[in-house]
Amino acid sequence: MPIHLYWGDDEAARGRAVEQLVREALDPSWAAMNLSRLDGQDGEQARRALEEARTPPLGAGNRVVVLQRSPFCGVCPPPLAEALEACLPAIPEHTHLVLVSGGKPDARLRTTKALRAVAEERSFPLPASWDGAGQLELVRNAAKALGLTLEDRAAEALAQAIGSDSARLASELEKLRVYGGERITAAAVSALVEGRSSTALAVGEALLAGRPAEAIALVDSLLTAGEPALRIVASLSSQIRGWLWVALLEARGEQDVATIAKAAGIGNPKRVYVLRKQIRGRSEEHLLALLRQLLEAEAALKRGGDPGDTFREAWLLPANPSR
Repeated sequence: MPIHLYWGDDEAARGRAVEQLVREALDPSWAAMNLSRLDGQDGEQARRALEEARTPPLGAGNRVVVLQRSPFCGVCPPPLAEALEACLPAIPEHTHLVLVSGGKPDARLRTTKALRAVAEERSFPLPASWDGAGQLELVRNAAKALGLTLEDRAAEALAQAIGSDSARLASELEKLRVYGGERITAAAVSALVEGRSSTALAVGEALLAGRPAEAIALVDSLLTAGEPALRIVASLSSQIRGWLWVALLEARGEQDVATIAKAAGIGNPKRVYVLRKQIRGRSEEHLLALLRQLLEAEAALKRGGDPGDTFREAWLLPANPSR
């Protein structure tokens, strides 16, 4: 009764894992009869996946039923949850039910508990944009999955150039394979992979350092690349609020990073060390002024303002906050 629970926001890695399972489980001669791909966002398709999972394979090999956007560990109507619980013990030995979703399973749900009791569970999380070590691990894991060998400097260069963009990483690795074979060198990465000219995090760091012209140039690059202006605002808002929380708590004498992380809503307490270093020498007033400018820019954008002009007006005509 093979049941597989794959979740996480690294869509490219999730997809590779699903395709590898499909290749290993199916007999190619019977694949057309024994492979089903369904979408769990449609309740009828989710129910059909459960029905097909109770069917033994035809001919040689196994049957594989892949349900993308599985509802069973999130918002799941009671009748569908009951259908899942009835299905699980009835799945034949040579049928694989693969439940795939982007979000983390809700551990409180009865369906999640039932699945975890019988399923092989794999997670595919993307590292945060500030997590350099996690991005490096992402690069190395992706290369390994594709059968590629990376020089250390090549892995570092890819992580620096691509960050947490898993889909682009897979594409660049395939391009590098065609260019230089199974071993990827730093020289090949330098020749073929265009680095990130800007990110929302880099914009925030430029503002924090008092370099508004640089921040505007970075935003222009993001806008030209098609990044929505309000998404830039959301990323910057999260970044500046994190700085402000850490500054406020430390000013009140709090030193425990776990306590600071919990109060600030920061998932990984290790990030507090990074934020502390970034805001060293910056006052609470400076951070509040940055947040005020950003909120004014957000209001102007929602009133229909031109994104480029809005950011220029917010940052080139600021109040002069104390440091």
